[in-house]
Amino acid sequence: MPRFSVIVPAYKVQAYLHECLESVLSQSFTDLELIVVDDRSPDACGDIIDEYAALDARVHAVHLPENGGLGRARNAGMERASGDYLLFLDSDDTLTPGALHAIADRVRETGEPDVLVYDYASTYWSGDTVRNKFAELLTEEGPAPFRLEDRPELLRVLMVAWNKAYRREFVRAVGLTFPPGYYEDTPWTYPALMAARTLATLDRVCVHYRQRRRGNILSTTSRGHFDVFDQYDRVFAFVDQRPELDRWRPVLFRRMVDHLSTVFTKRDRLPRGSRAEFLRKARAHYRRYRTPGAAVPLRSRLRHTLVHFGVHRTYRVLQASMTVRRRTHKAVSKLTRALRAAVLQAHYRVQLRLPLRADRAVFAAYWGRGHSCNPGALEAAFRTFAPHVRTAWIAHPEHRRAVPPGPRHVRPGTAAYWTALARSKYLVNNVNFDRRLVKRPGQVFVQTQHGTPLKHMGLDLQERPAAARGTDFAELLKGVDKWDYLLSANRHTTLTWERVYPGSYETLEYGFPRNDVFQRATPQDVARLRESLGIPRDTVALLYAPTHRDYRRVQRSPLDLERVLRRLGPRFVILARAHYWQQAPLARQVPGVIDVTGHPSVESLCLASDALVTDYSSLMFDYAGLDRPIVIHADDWEAYDAARGTYFDLRASPPGAVAGSEDELVEIFTSGHWRGSRSTRLRAAFRERFCPHDDGRAAERVVRRVVLGETRLPPVVPLAERRPVPSAAASAAMPAGRPALDHVPPPAGPVLPVTDRR
Repeated sequence: MPRFSVIVPAYKVQAYLHECLESVLSQSFTDLELIVVDDRSPDACGDIIDEYAALDARVHAVHLPENGGLGRARNAGMERASGDYLLFLDSDDTLTPGALHAIADRVRETGEPDVLVYDYASTYWSGDTVRNKFAELLTEEGPAPFRLEDRPELLRVLMVAWNKAYRREFVRAVGLTFPPGYYEDTPWTYPALMAARTLATLDRVCVHYRQRRRGNILSTTSRGHFDVFDQYDRVFAFVDQRPELDRWRPVLFRRMVDHLSTVFTKRDRLPRGSRAEFLRKARAHYRRYRTPGAAVPLRSRLRHTLVHFGVHRTYRVLQASMTVRRRTHKAVSKLTRALRAAVLQAHYRVQLRLPLRADRAVFAAYWGRGHSCNPGALEAAFRTFAPHVRTAWIAHPEHRRAVPPGPRHVRPGTAAYWTALARSKYLVNNVNFDRRLVKRPGQVFVQTQHGTPLKHMGLDLQERPAAARGTDFAELLKGVDKWDYLLSANRHTTLTWERVYPGSYETLEYGFPRNDVFQRATPQDVARLRESLGIPRDTVALLYAPTHRDYRRVQRSPLDLERVLRRLGPRFVILARAHYWQQAPLARQVPGVIDVTGHPSVESLCLASDALVTDYSSLMFDYAGLDRPIVIHADDWEAYDAARGTYFDLRASPPGAVAGSEDELVEIFTSGHWRGSRSTRLRAAFRERFCPHDDGRAAERVVRRVVLGETRLPPVVPLAERRPVPSAAASAAMPAGRPALDHVPPPAGPVLPVTDRR
């Protein structure tokens, strides 16, 4: 019995059918049957289906004796289906690569729900692709599976059959079938969602929904659009048979009225002379199914009034007036924004003519986030070693709390912001400032960057469109031309920066200032940080920090942290930190997993942890300066390297043990290899290559060179003489009778692979 039965009805789609079927058969997940139903198509669809059936045993051809429409064709496919789950795919649409694998994983990890809802993107004949505007409703955060009453907003997602996977036994038990006529998805999807005892979501685009220039049934003018009334009759009849679903009547009523008004207002759907008849039937349905308590949102009241009273001429007048009002408001808002921008730019031009303030410096990091990274360390060093320079920090209001008391807070886009950029002598950032920045003679721009490069950067991204994401490389080089100094932590970084960011700046290979704290912190600082994060005493804290995947539309944790922690046992906790482009946590709230995604200081997290687990994040280069264990989880190196490009094979010269799977990762910790002699040797070689200057005085060297003009700088402390603060596990004495934390025995009883799901 296959896992999935993919049902594809075909009628007059010979130009698209090959692509549709190939998108299913080429999936990496192969436990499927593909049931293709020829709905007595007058073109070559039947022959195409037979050709595929002859070539691939997974394809089952069904030829109907007469054309019965989309609903009957799907029913015929269901009669032949034997899979655990039913999936429907229209014959001009396609599955995205890896979709079935993602669906299978999500179904398994959410306990075999009755219905799984996944995302789609509309693909237009012009080449544009637009993701579903309600994609945020498919978040995987929160408990799963769930019931519809837990997340009723799912009813706002497009009510179609092909963006869901249905457990076949559930479909059979409920007695779901497709009716004839247009809008056949309506009496299928509403009952399926309402009757499902368990639901789950998958925040991933699994279907490309083709928007054809011609030939879309719902865009044709036909009396078939009157079928919508029968379809809602069927929906409410389903509720009538199940009193426990009465609570959904108000929602169904609102959705019905919205649907009827949409059909009516679309000018290309109803034949000439039938609009009044349609509105009369809509008014009758309104009165028949009107439900007390069906509160109507303000934005929908005009449409409901149209259906309620059938006043389509009045509606047209009101609609026209509201359109004029909306366009006027939009124009006024646009003009207001333009005027404000013009005023601010005029203010900036005036400030550019005023003298530079040699005692002012302005700092920013990560596009207006809080006080952090290399700029944060340099701002503190300015106040220590160049106290005559007054500092300001640019941050959006939501990050203001992360700015310490020393610097003045400046909000981006304000007059104070443009004044600071125009009048401050020193400009410090780990990304570029606003592209409208005019670099004045006498201004000094220190570009700190934010990590040692493993992945391709700068001009090297010209050959990596997935990673470049529309980067304007000409604009990038204009930004580079404004740099006076560029920070580097090691020779590898220096050689890379000067090639991918060609410019006339001076490279300061002094180490990264943000890592100075690793050499200056004390065991008391570590203990205080662990206490503030809620890390229990006598446990090993693993900092898990994966990087962004350019080849994935939806960012998910490569590791199932709950299962990994279950295998490692209570002696471990995991500090889970998502990449700064990913706002969602890496795992749901479970004991032992502490979400630190929103923590303002990754350096503090490094100090609090006992080991780092990462994949390809540049954090590994910084963490190596702490001389604490690092474990690499490289389960998708080939895919990552193909999409992003890398400067060396991390697996060949890693900073510690390398795991190719969750099983291997767990084994590395349960066996003690994470702190073994081989891991120590690998880390020593890695530190020698990438941490030659991170001795705790990098920020001081930058300030003395750039601000104070000194040429004789503090010498670099050799690696062998550095004493970074030890981890809590390495420095704390274990209670009597407790085994050392460098070796955690495997759990008692039979050892199950981490990939097993219960």
